[in-house]
Amino acid sequence: MASTPSSTLLSPLYESNTFCNFTSLQKLSFPLNNKLLHSKSVTLTTTHVSLQEQSDISNPTNPRKTASSSKSSYIWVNPQSPKASQLRQKSYDSRYASLVKMAESLDSCNPVEEDIFNVLAALGDKVVEQDAVVILNNMSNAETALLVLKYFQQRLKLSKEVIIYNVTLKVLRKSKDLDRAEKLFDEMLQRGVKPDNVTFSTIISCARQCNLPEKAIEWFEKLPSFGCEPDDVTYSVMIDSYGKAGNVDMALNLYDRARTEKWRIDAVTFATLIRIYGAAGNFDGCLNVYEEMKALGVRPNMAVYNSLLDAMGRAKRPWQAKNIYADMISNGFQPSWGTYASLIRAYGRARYSEDALKIYREVKEKGLELSVVLYNTLLAMCADVGLTDEAVNIFEEMKASGTCQPDSWTYSSLITINSCSGKVSEAETTLNEMMEAGFDPNIFVLTSLIQCYGKAGRTDDVVRTFDRLSDLGLSPDERFTGCLLNVLTQTPKEDLHKLTVCLEKANPKLGYVVKLLVDEEAVEEGIFKKHAAEILDCVTTDVQKAYCNCLIDICVNLNQLERACELLDIGLTLNIYADIQSRTATQWSLQLKSLSLGAALTALHIWMNDLNKALENGEEFPSLLGINTGHGKHKYSEKGLAGVFESHLKELNAPFHEAPDKAGWFLTTKVAAISWLESRRAQEVVAA
Repeated sequence: MASTPSSTLLSPLYESNTFCNFTSLQKLSFPLNNKLLHSKSVTLTTTHVSLQEQSDISNPTNPRKTASSSKSSYIWVNPQSPKASQLRQKSYDSRYASLVKMAESLDSCNPVEEDIFNVLAALGDKVVEQDAVVILNNMSNAETALLVLKYFQQRLKLSKEVIIYNVTLKVLRKSKDLDRAEKLFDEMLQRGVKPDNVTFSTIISCARQCNLPEKAIEWFEKLPSFGCEPDDVTYSVMIDSYGKAGNVDMALNLYDRARTEKWRIDAVTFATLIRIYGAAGNFDGCLNVYEEMKALGVRPNMAVYNSLLDAMGRAKRPWQAKNIYADMISNGFQPSWGTYASLIRAYGRARYSEDALKIYREVKEKGLELSVVLYNTLLAMCADVGLTDEAVNIFEEMKASGTCQPDSWTYSSLITINSCSGKVSEAETTLNEMMEAGFDPNIFVLTSLIQCYGKAGRTDDVVRTFDRLSDLGLSPDERFTGCLLNVLTQTPKEDLHKLTVCLEKANPKLGYVVKLLVDEEAVEEGIFKKHAAEILDCVTTDVQKAYCNCLIDICVNLNQLERACELLDIGLTLNIYADIQSRTATQWSLQLKSLSLGAALTALHIWMNDLNKALENGEEFPSLLGINTGHGKHKYSEKGLAGVFESHLKELNAPFHEAPDKAGWFLTTKVAAISWLESRRAQEVVAA
């Protein structure tokens, strides 16, 4: 559409209009659809929206004022008449379009006063305030907009100058130019122009778009001093700003008010609320916010979905992450890189290996690049669930990506996988590659190597790796010490003293307890149990069960059943183990899941003694007795506790048989159990 000459812009219809409010700018529209063009007549409606109250017009008897005070004036126009097109050209609709074109020209103009003023000169001498509002409201160039403002300030006697400033601030907000916005605010005050609510809301939202929540708060707190009251939209922005600035209490207080007073809250603010609850560990709060958002009819955006997925990942709730992802897809959103990252973290942390690898393949198919952190998340998951081949493929693809190279954590995960699989040469090769890349082995790498050499029965290499700790300036932590303790459970008796020396250096108190076992030292009754209880009570809960299992395994390997029973009793007392034995009216059970083989055998020994006592005391046995070993196999072994335990039960000639419909359960009847216990007691009498 060609630019309208300035002489045609000043139409009688425009001149009779009062100024148009920038917040609700309305254009005069002609009914130009086909039906109306072929109708017999057309009614032309002119709508008046004012920047100033009608009472502000100086001449109350002015006939044009009287006409404009009514909501609309109707003019019959014959659509077939040549004058119809002339009227359309003279209407403000035509002028509005020309002003929008001028705004576009000003956006692309050099930010030089002379060039800007030359473009605006096309408006002629009868330029009015409404022109300024329309032009500035449609601009997006911050530099040229300020010169346009200056032009109108020099040529117009502005009735409501704050509105001209507000539309200029809107341009600065589009440009995310908070610095110029703040300077323009200072200029307003210098010219005696009082800012209003729109002024502050525009600057506050500009600060928000610039990701400067502290600045948004600063401007929000200035509102009362200028006699301004924030509206609910501004409050919504401030929930977001306070949340991002770390003032969680204020953000949540405003959110409580928002729910009570039914403020309009946008999706960006809901995303911030979800992040607030997620950071606080209130993952149910994240889901509640999401449900409230849907109930209010607010359409989630990608920030909401990605924040939810991230929160569910940290909560280790992969099933809920899957549901949210399904909602996102059904609502027409395509996953972004952030979505995939959140899903990989969610599935990886929860060890949902199939889902994590499916997302990984989808990312690769789309040509997206993973970060080092995401690669490490996948490799750590593979290490935890024993996916050796998958880990090697991911590691090679990472190196081949050209954009993401392994770091020390990457090598650590790969060494862990090879170590747990007993692949000594592969673990050593990866260690050498790691050191060539400039990374010294950390405590996690050395822990994995200790485990690897221990599995392979290379005791001297275990000792050599232990000695590397001091060379690298590292100190053994609880996991390293626990791994060393686990190696002792796999070491032949003749080599135990080598590792006992290492253990005493790593943890003297634990070393003393193990030395009592290995050397089979005779000590006063209760001394061993006292020291063992002290060491188990002072370690963190993360390693308590592993320590206790290992100590019991060492006792069983050394045929020290009495001390194994003492350790199991300590474990029950400290709640390291819980509900190993259970009794109901219909079944007595022994729960062995999560116990090591030695601990399970010890628990069975104690249970058999308890059953013998019950039989001697004439207690009524239930109809069914059962042992639950769990049905899972070790992730790095084809064996599970169930398979090993089945052989042991056969050695004892115990009448327990694996239940066909309950995996991991070995069951027997009351009659068979009593008969077996009586026959064992008879054999013991004969042997005595």
